[in-house]
This record gives sequence, C-alpha cells and structure tokens, in this order.
Amino acid sequence: MTDRSRLDGHTQELAEIQRIVGEKGWSEDLGILSAYTVDETKSFRGRSCLLVMPKTAEEVSAIVAVCARTGIPIVPQGGNTGLVGGGTPDETGAAIVLGLSRMNAIRAVSAQGNTITVEAGCTLLEIQKAAEEADRYFPLSIGSEGTAQIGGALSTNAGGVQVLRYGNARDLMLGLEVVLPNGEILSTLKGLRKDNTGYDLKQIFVGAEGTLGIITCAVLKLFPQPHGFQTALVGLSNVGEAMKLLSRLRTATGDAVSACELMSRTTLQLVLRNVPGFSDPMENVHEWYLLVECSAGDNQDILREILETELAEALERGAILDAVLAENERQRATMWRIRHAIGESRKPEGVCLDHDIAVSPADVPDFIDRASLEVHAIAPEGRLCIYGHIGDGNIHFRVLQPDPREGSAHAWDDPDYTARISAAVYDTTLSMDGSISAEHGIGQAKVEKLEKVKSSVELALMRKIKNTLDPQGIMNPGKVLVPCPSERPSD
Repeated sequence: MTDRSRLDGHTQELAEIQRIVGEKGWSEDLGILSAYTVDETKSFRGRSCLLVMPKTAEEVSAIVAVCARTGIPIVPQGGNTGLVGGGTPDETGAAIVLGLSRMNAIRAVSAQGNTITVEAGCTLLEIQKAAEEADRYFPLSIGSEGTAQIGGALSTNAGGVQVLRYGNARDLMLGLEVVLPNGEILSTLKGLRKDNTGYDLKQIFVGAEGTLGIITCAVLKLFPQPHGFQTALVGLSNVGEAMKLLSRLRTATGDAVSACELMSRTTLQLVLRNVPGFSDPMENVHEWYLLVECSAGDNQDILREILETELAEALERGAILDAVLAENERQRATMWRIRHAIGESRKPEGVCLDHDIAVSPADVPDFIDRASLEVHAIAPEGRLCIYGHIGDGNIHFRVLQPDPREGSAHAWDDPDYTARISAAVYDTTLSMDGSISAEHGIGQAKVEKLEKVKSSVELALMRKIKNTLDPQGIMNPGKVLVPCPSERPSD
C-alpha cells in the first residue's frame, strides 16, 4: 500500500528521485514507512509517501536539488533514536523521509593523527569498534549507541556519559561534509585541529537537527585507547556529597574521571523491576547512587589505589555510605548495564514526563531539591525518577504517574495537569539560568518552549540563518524554529 495523497502533483519528481537512488534505495510501502514515521518515544507520529535511502553524498545532493526545485520538504533521519520528534515527519504526508543508514562507510582511520572519517549512517558502536581496531578510543557513548548514527548524533549535538572528560558531539568533530538546502555540497573534511580562517561554518550544522542541511560525512577526534578502567558504584544519602566526591576524585586523579552518573533509588528500582537480569547491587538500600569511572593509560594500579583511598576516606568521614569497586570487566559491564537500562525501564510505568535539563554543576543539588518540591506541590503522587551526568550539570528529571499496578491515575490523562508539572520543572531550571534541553535537542517537543526561553536577538539571528540557507523551508520543517507570524502561510 502507498500514500501519494499529498504529493500527487509531483509524480515526475518522485520518479526522478527514485531513479537517483536505484531500486534498492527507496520504498513507498506503508508497512516499511511506518518504522520511519514514529519516534522512539511513540509520542510523535506522522506520514510520508516516500522513503529514500541514498548511498553517496552525490545522491543526497541530487535528491535535495530536485526537492529544492519543486519545494518538496525533506525529513532527514538517522537511527531514529531521538526523544523529541526531530526525525519524524508531520501528519500532512507532504515530506519525503531521507534515511542515511546505507551511507555507512568508515572512509579513513589515522592512528597517528587521532582521527576517523565516517559517513553519516555509521552507528556509534561501529565507530567505537573501528577506533579500537586501530588502538584508539572514540568516547561518544549513549544507551542507543548500537542503533544511533553519527549523522543524527552530530545533528542533535548528542552528549552521553563521557562528556565530563571528552565533551559533546560538537567537541569531537573536526570537519563535516554537508549537503545544503540547494543541493550544493559543503566539505570541511580536512581534519585540522587549528584553522583560524574566518567563520567556522561547520559548527552551525551541529545541533541544527537537519534544518540547515544534511550531514553526510564527518571527521572525528580519536584518543589513546585506555588500557583499563577503574569503576565504582557508590551509595550516598544526598546529592551534595556526590558533588563533593566528584570534585575530590578529579583532583586526586589528575582529572582522570571520565564518567560520573547519578541515579536515585526510584530510578534503580524501576530497572530492577522492569528489566530482566538485574539484582540489587548493594546489600543495603540507599537514597542515591553514583557510578564513577576513571581511565588512563599504563598507570592503572596507581589509579585504582587513588580511587580506593578516596572512597575509604569518604566512608570513614561518613560522606558516603557504601562503595563497590569493579574487580574485573564483567563487573564493570554489569554496573554500566544498570545505567544504560534506565531508558527501557520506564516503558511499563505509564505516563512519564521527561525533562532533559542542564544547570551549572555547582547548582545540581539545589536544582533537584527545588524542582522536587515544586513538582510535589502540584502532584504529590508523582514519582521522581532522577538521574544524569552530574559532572556537566545535565539532569534527566522524570516525573512518572502513580504506579499503574496500584490503580488508575485519571489526572495524568489531563494535558493541562501534566503541563503544569513540566512548567514547574522548566521554571525552576530557568530561574537558575539553566537550559531546557541539555542533550536531546528541540525537535517538535520543545519548539514552542524555545520561543519563550531564547531572547528576541537570538531568535532573530537563528531565523536569519535559517532563511538564508533554506529560504523555501524544505529542510526538516516544523523542527527547532516555528515560523514568525509574517512567515506563516495564510488560510
């Protein structure tokens, strides 16, 4: 079954696009398209009459040129693991979906130059493995890394668990190949560490979510392969002590802490209840848990000794309540599986309001206390599932409906009620000069909120960039920016 209802006037153009990619590079089958028209959270659903899967940047260029000539909207899509509807078409069916999974070549790896050149459809896991084969390390790591593609990760400026030491996707990128909205190809694939020759054009496409162009290839930074990791799970009574412990560990290890992940007890309980294969990692129950990992080259014994000493002293002071150090890679992997299972664990729990916010790391304890009070003032029955990357101030503040196993929660079906809850979280965030989107992007979910939190100068400049590069508005319409009143079509 196919759906051409919104593009009946473009039959020749669609046929031309199909010829560009060949018979293996497109589909009109609604059964196949259905996987590309709903997002990971199932919160955003749309329609499209055509999925195209180009194999080269030249094919992408040719497709975009056709769409630019005729005004056909394009929704670029990577692994479709986003959480804000950034890769989902709207319900009109007027856009084609351009998937990048066939563009999955590792073009080059330079161990000496510490770079890897990859096409947009490569998954993060594939890039990690290619780097490892060259005795190098690619640190971008998220729970969906086996499916998430680097083009999408760059387009959303993905973060993940290694940001504390290595930075966001933006910080790991040295060059891009991008197809612009008119079909031209911009290439900055030199891989230079220093290039002070005017505007850094490649950076405007990182975090733009496909609204300014389609990333087709990237040069990424690699690092020396750590010869081992020292990993510990710590039990604490409050978040303030977690922040103090992180500060002490960074100083004691010479800033060798590569990841530091906070989890509330409620968060851990959901993993234990809803994801098979896990048991409580500690004998006693604690209100908060901290997963901390240090990495270095050849001085693993010294690093472990430092970690053991700092944790022992913290226990003696009463700053922490318990600590378990991984004795081998299997134990380390188990600790990390708990962290990565958090996303899956919420699915059976009914309504979940997910707030991906950022504040200054120093403000994390205060934010959690204040936001918790504000939410419970509105919804005392709400369950708080709080976790995140405390070293960079990124907290995932989830508010869940009451346990669906214990009865219905009719109020949580009321969008006005849940909107008040989310407003309390965001208002608290903004009162602390924080961000309403730390690593998930804006997509469709937060496009209206962006209008309220960005200054008029910022919004005007963003629109000027968008209108200059994409005057027809064909690139991922409806994402990141809403048209200003004068740009909206009349009835």
